[in-house]
Amino acid sequence: MNYIEIMREVDFRRIDLNLLVMLEALLDEKNVTRAARRLGMSQPAASRALGRLRALFADALLVDGPGGYFLSARAEDMRPMLRSTLAGISQMLELSPFDPATATGDVRLLMADLEAAVLMPHLLARFSDEAPALDLNVRALGSDAIQALEDDVADAAVGLIDEAPPGIHRRRLYDERLVTLMRAEHPAARKKLTLDRFLALDHMVVSITGIGPAPVDAALALIGRERRVKVRAPNFFAAMEIAAGSDLVMTLPLSLAHVGAAKGRFVSQPPPLDLGKFPMSLVWHARHQDAPRHIWLRRAIVGAARDGELAAR
Repeated sequence: MNYIEIMREVDFRRIDLNLLVMLEALLDEKNVTRAARRLGMSQPAASRALGRLRALFADALLVDGPGGYFLSARAEDMRPMLRSTLAGISQMLELSPFDPATATGDVRLLMADLEAAVLMPHLLARFSDEAPALDLNVRALGSDAIQALEDDVADAAVGLIDEAPPGIHRRRLYDERLVTLMRAEHPAARKKLTLDRFLALDHMVVSITGIGPAPVDAALALIGRERRVKVRAPNFFAAMEIAAGSDLVMTLPLSLAHVGAAKGRFVSQPPPLDLGKFPMSLVWHARHQDAPRHIWLRRAIVGAARDGELAAR
């Protein structure tokens, strides 16, 4: 039975929009307490809403299983259409002029710690000036970023995203280039970084998976050389803390190196080989292309990226 057939069986006089919002939260979280927290309501109120939904659809929706709840077959069937329906209602309500000065709610962004360090201070300043009642909810950018946009669980994503599939729009924000960073007291800090000196150092790379070559290693392989990667760190800020207390060096985006160098703990030098540039992009789903709230958000992110570029000069 598909979602349309399900809704034909439902008495629409017993539905209010809040119930559908609650249903989406329950199906996403698969947990009454987390759904309640997400919507800012009490756990008993969420339990009562689940009871109403079960009566409305004549289905358990959430079924007890090992380690928690899982979705019933009927809940799985209705989930994609429910997201689309709520997104359509949201856009319909945004047909009235959007005023960031009075707007409330959450903005949901995906970005890695690198982009967050570069953009968030400037983006927060714009939110404070233009949309003080809007809240920012930032999650780590992962391999599921495009899926999150398609599922409408994120408003936009910022990162190194090379291709945008149909239905996803993309705009280049800025180009990153790489520099080699080391602690200010490093023995090599005052010497020109030649290729031989570079290769004689112990290196650290950021690797979420812990495997695979970094751009530096790929470039070195083209000229028949290699470096020693002594440490793989899970994120840029962990790597910077490790570098601050050791003689490890790391080659990382200039914008993040600027943040570290501004605190006086590090110096940076150009790496002794051409590593090219890496375009950072803003991506969003086509369903939000003309929504006033999302138009304002994209302008704020583009402006924050421009402010970040100016600050790094």
